[in-house]
Amino acid sequence: MKLKVTVNDVPYEVEVEIEDTYPQLPIINMAQVGLPPVPEKPQAAKKGYEIVAPLAGSVRKVYATVDQEVEAGDVVAILEAMKMETEITAPVDGKIAKILVENGAAVQGGDVLIEMA
Repeated sequence: MKLKVTVNDVPYEVEVEIEDTYPQLPIINMAQVGLPPVPEKPQAAKKGYEIVAPLAGSVRKVYATVDQEVEAGDVVAILEAMKMETEITAPVDGKIAKILVENGAAVQGGDVLIEMA
C-alpha cells in the first residue's frame, strides 16, 4: 500500500506493508502467579491455610472475626483498587484463626490477609 506523508511541507511517498497476522498474547492463569490453589469442591481448611490478596489495593472492610466458622464462598473482606471493589471469599470451609489486616490497610498482591485453622 502506498501512502503520501508530508513532513515540514515536504511530501513523501512511502510504501507500507501490512501483515495479516497479529502476535498471540499469552494466556495468564492466575493459579500460576503465586496464588494458592482453590479446591474444586469445598473441603475443610488445612491447618494454617492463608487467604491472600489477589491484587494491590486497600482493605475496605474486614467482615470475618477470629474464631468465626466460615464456609467456602463466604465473603471475609473487601479490597478496593482504583475505585473498584473486589470481594475476598473463603476458598474452603474452616475457622478464622488470625486476621492480619485492618480496615484501611494498604496491601500488595500476595500479602496474607487472613489465616484459617
